Amino acid sequence: MLKRFIDIIISFILLVLFSPVMLISALAVICDAGFPIFYRGARVGKDGSIFNILKFRSMVPETSKKHSEITASGDQRITRSGRFLRKWKLDEFPQFFNVLRGDMCIVGPRPESPSYVRYYTDEEKYVLNVRPGITGVIQILFRNEEQMLDVPDPEKYYIDVLMHQKLRYDLAYARYGSVMLDLMITIITVIAIIMPRCGVALCNRIIEKRLRCNLSSDSSKSSLET
Repeated sequence: MLKRFIDIIISFILLVLFSPVMLISALAVICDAGFPIFYRGARVGKDGSIFNILKFRSMVPETSKKHSEITASGDQRITRSGRFLRKWKLDEFPQFFNVLRGDMCIVGPRPESPSYVRYYTDEEKYVLNVRPGITGVIQILFRNEEQMLDVPDPEKYYIDVLMHQKLRYDLAYARYGSVMLDLMITIITVIAIIMPRCGVALCNRIIEKRLRCNLSSDSSKSSLET
């Protein structure tokens, strides 16, 4: 209850304070790529519920339902305004409305598309016991995910490798997260946006102190069960 109360208060304050920035972001999307302003995508939330995540649209309108949900470096679908919004994470701001609605929280596992959740192992599905978040450990450590996916088959690499690497951290957070950890991750997120290397270094330090032993024990447990 405390976490939910804090999320609501902070989200409301940030939406009010940064409303001018959001208005400018919306105008940038309209002037550069037209309507719609927002992207709404299906994501899997707490207990497997499906909700629509809200972002400022940073890509060209979808012309086919067969498009890839993976965005790699140099993806031609990203608009000029979209590259700027993504760089400074401004496209994520509308997700504070998701927080107010109860779909998400400020800090938590990154919400995944139903297309990829079906590849979760039974153990990995534990992350669905908590609300997904706007930011978190993997959002900081994997902030350059688009560059990581600059491979011949990005979707296959994501499903087979990258997604499971990210889920190790999300699992540790889902099991051992706390309000204090949330506060530290929130502060580090701001630092990571302004000074990426410094933010990643601080995040790694947090992992070393608070999550590393749990990551190791979880990995050992998985090996024994296998």
